[in-house]
Amino acid sequence: MTEGEKMLAGLPYDGMDPDLLAARYRARSLILSIDALPPEDEAARRAGLEELLGGIGEKTMVMPGFRCDYGSNIRIGAASYVNFNCVFLDCAPITLGDHCQVAPSVQIYTATHPLEAGPRAAGIESAHPVTIGRNVWLGGGCIVLPGVTIGDDTVVGAGAVVNRDLPSGVLAVGNPARVVRKLG
Repeated sequence: MTEGEKMLAGLPYDGMDPDLLAARYRARSLILSIDALPPEDEAARRAGLEELLGGIGEKTMVMPGFRCDYGSNIRIGAASYVNFNCVFLDCAPITLGDHCQVAPSVQIYTATHPLEAGPRAAGIESAHPVTIGRNVWLGGGCIVLPGVTIGDDTVVGAGAVVNRDLPSGVLAVGNPARVVRKLG
């Protein structure tokens, strides 16, 4: 298996693999080009995002300051909005459903590192997918950790750290995020 195949399979991989480095450089170059566009050139911004991301739904907007590792492992559904300065570390797939609202400075991580010092110092990493359902609102500055699934119609409060799955139709807040009530 290549290091990229290991990465996407959730196996330990070498994050400094030349092919993975090249893919990250490609994403950074595209992001710089997108961010350099005039704000009113929405068609060019959309075309750049379509080239960067693995999928982007109709009427979805991603504001400047967006950062990611690869882009190709990110799929965002229709009519979603990713606000300013969000970071999506997409070493594994990140999927957002339709009608999601992602507030400023939200961070979604799929990458993780070994707890043991030796493999960590050797640059070994692994990654686990993040899946966010439809009509989810992620509050400002919240962090979603590797391997998490968030159900449809859920709201995550500002500053929350989501370290485990959240069911559909709930409000979750805090660090670690905990369900405080059912919605609707």
